[in-house]
Amino acid sequence: MATNLSLDPKLIDRALELSGERTKKAAVTRALEEFIARREQKKLRELFGKLDWNDEVDYKADRRRR
Repeated sequence: MATNLSLDPKLIDRALELSGERTKKAAVTRALEEFIARREQKKLRELFGKLDWNDEVDYKADRRRR
């Protein structure tokens, strides 16, 4: 999908420098992928302490039996 964006040239230059990507498109794509990954990780971190855990079950042993 073609999209025209007006982006801060300093940000693009910095993204190119830090990412090691060769093109603006590649740098922006990588930045978006990393943004999405971080947001998904944040959702997982929010689950810590909210899941029920049964200490009597050996989850690792259960996986080995399969």
